[in-house]
Amino acid sequence: MHAIRPARPDDLPAISAICIAAFDAAVAPSLSAQGVQTFMQVAATGAFAERLQGDNHILVAEQDGTLVGVVELKEGRHLAMLFVDPACQGQGIGHALFRAVLPLLRAPAMSVRASLNAVPTYQRYGFVIDGEAGEFNGLVYQPLSLTAP
Repeated sequence: MHAIRPARPDDLPAISAICIAAFDAAVAPSLSAQGVQTFMQVAATGAFAERLQGDNHILVAEQDGTLVGVVELKEGRHLAMLFVDPACQGQGIGHALFRAVLPLLRAPAMSVRASLNAVPTYQRYGFVIDGEAGEFNGLVYQPLSLTAP
């Protein structure tokens, strides 16, 4: 069983490691070197530390004392990160993290810029495609949105 709780500063190295491991396994092979570098900067421990001080909610899933997943809601409206340790995927951890962040939503809708491989997962969560796929500093993404429940 996993517990979901707010992230603490001492969680940040593990949060970064989970994001990078999941990204390396599923997303990095389809991106340019620039896209990989952009993600590494966004997922760095220091970048998470800065965002933890800002208007962001970062929640973690913990299993047997080990962090296994992370979700980040930016400004109460944008899903910035949702990653689960590759060894723990398929256990409902990502969906539990997503559900845990819903009460923190402060807007009529939640947006996400999903990596292309993650689009079917977000659609299962109720998101709909919201515009054309795009690219930012080498990161290829599909905008999706979810009307607040």
